[in-house]
Amino acid sequence: MRETAPDLARFVPTAEAHLETGAVVVIDVLRAFTTAAYAFGAGAWHIYLVGTVEEALAFKASTPGALAMGEDRGRRVDGFDFANSPTEVANADLHDRVIVHRTSAGTQGVVAATGARRLWCAGLVNATATATAVRMAALGLPAYVITGWSGTASGSGADDLATAELIERARLGEPLRAAETARFVATSEEAARTLSIGEGHVHPQDVERAVTVDAFAFAMEVVRTPIGLRLDRVDAG
Repeated sequence: MRETAPDLARFVPTAEAHLETGAVVVIDVLRAFTTAAYAFGAGAWHIYLVGTVEEALAFKASTPGALAMGEDRGRRVDGFDFANSPTEVANADLHDRVIVHRTSAGTQGVVAATGARRLWCAGLVNATATATAVRMAALGLPAYVITGWSGTASGSGADDLATAELIERARLGEPLRAAETARFVATSEEAARTLSIGEGHVHPQDVERAVTVDAFAFAMEVVRTPIGLRLDRVDAG
């Protein structure tokens, strides 16, 4: 666990997400919650978040009109309608569609955050809106789940940590350092690894879209429902 002072926000790996009981923000900038934001931007009504490929396919099969998006180890899944690609969903007509989303990192953080009183998902594209929502919730210092960080040196999650730190600066009313953060994420090891997965799984513009700070003026909050973890678009105001 990253060490923090008692009066500072916490930054934790997915393995510790279940310990957080207040305001929790799950971060996956490359690419889960960037993709989710662009899906809402393309008109999606609800996005349900699940932990396994099997759950996603079962949800799609049992929900008339539902679409599946996401990946397994970065790659498009047979039976999914979309890869975990913000560019792909941005170019789709998702008006009033229900989507089930499964990824190897981002949705795992959401599933793990079982004790959160309120739970948001974020990337750089909805950073300020997320910070505003967390601040207005008035639940005290937030915890940020760094889904790309395993708590070991080999699982640095530097791109997600930089994103979380920008959101925290926004929450505190400090300068965002948006250009600096966007450049860091775009040139990170995770960005290079993502792009290397290749055509059909990753679009060449996915990283560019992911580092567009505040492309959207809405937060994305998770609601626990009888049929699963539903991610809702929450517009400012």
